[in-house]
Amino acid sequence: MSTKVIVVNGPNLGRLGVREPDVYGHQDLETLRRDCTEWGRELGLEVEVRQTDDEAEIIGWMHRAVDEQTPVVMNPAAFTHYSYGLSDAAHMVTDAGLPLMEVHISNPASRDAFRRYSVISPVATGTITGMGFYGYRLALESVAHLLND
Repeated sequence: MSTKVIVVNGPNLGRLGVREPDVYGHQDLETLRRDCTEWGRELGLEVEVRQTDDEAEIIGWMHRAVDEQTPVVMNPAAFTHYSYGLSDAAHMVTDAGLPLMEVHISNPASRDAFRRYSVISPVATGTITGMGFYGYRLALESVAHLLND
């Protein structure tokens, strides 16, 4: 039996491949969905990739993750820098003893000054930045490791 993991993506990530390809790459959300599903299968994880531009929807997904005891890989995108509501929801995930890996395709620390602060990192189990889509694989590997530890 595989463990379910949700991969949650925030605002503008539905525009992958179109938005700033020099920063985010040329691959799209469907490629990310396919890659994460395959990587998860290799790790014995059932991966569901989600994306929304709606902060309330992500918070709802986090609440359900707690209720259903589902580990989370999250790229909060722009919500990273200011969403205290999402930070509180992320805190609930880790307080429930579930892994929550924060992922960023780019390295926020090497970009605009406002991107250098994350309200998610202090409550996340771990953070992976600047590795492109491969960062999601590392995050899924980390979840699998933590679940088997």
